[in-house]
Amino acid sequence: MRRLFFRGRLAEEIRITGTDAHHLMHVLRAKAGDEIVVVDDVNQAARMEMIAFSEEFVTMRFKERVSLEAESPVDITLAQCLLKADKMEFVVQKAVELGARRVIPIESRNCVVRYDAKKRVERRNRWQRIADEAAKQCGRAALMEVCPIEELSAFLSAAVDKAGTFLFCYENETRESIKRRLRESEAGTVTLLIGPEGGFTPEEAENIETHGGISVTLGSRILRAETAAVAALTVVQYEKGDLGG
Repeated sequence: MRRLFFRGRLAEEIRITGTDAHHLMHVLRAKAGDEIVVVDDVNQAARMEMIAFSEEFVTMRFKERVSLEAESPVDITLAQCLLKADKMEFVVQKAVELGARRVIPIESRNCVVRYDAKKRVERRNRWQRIADEAAKQCGRAALMEVCPIEELSAFLSAAVDKAGTFLFCYENETRESIKRRLRESEAGTVTLLIGPEGGFTPEEAENIETHGGISVTLGSRILRAETAAVAALTVVQYEKGDLGG
């Protein structure tokens, strides 16, 4: 059953407003008696029945509590260097579907896109909307956060000692496989750093390693940046998370 995230606490009756109400009424064509799973701010979930509609809100009535079992046991951060708009949107959407807890957009030397302060806010807001919609569609138990855009150097300084298993996929790495590194690690937190279309420079790769990043390969073929993100997330969930049951 489709999920909706409610900004507040569940009660016997709640009102859904804004874009969610519009989507229910005008996209899904919901009617009285239809049901949906609602997740609140403290990760409580319930099956709710739609009982009334107005121009501004949808009223829902509590039916029963439901359990939340859609979150991965591994805490994954995807630090993705900025890609062209459609590719970045694709990565954000797939990160939600593959169970990442957060995406941190990173600006590195070979990024082909650059944003001023205004555009950074606009892009982040758009990526968050895409992430929220993906979470509803795939049945996540919690929303995935899209963090503000960071410079690579700032991200590395903040990542020290709290990144868990910190892996970066590097096209010049030929020996260290992501699978072996994950199997050797007992950490419940994994940080994945994926480069832009132009990859990391040798200087950046050296700096990442200085800050605890482990260079890994995804195989003998060079993948597009957006493919690498999806592949790396998939491997992590298969080896450490809940992919495949």
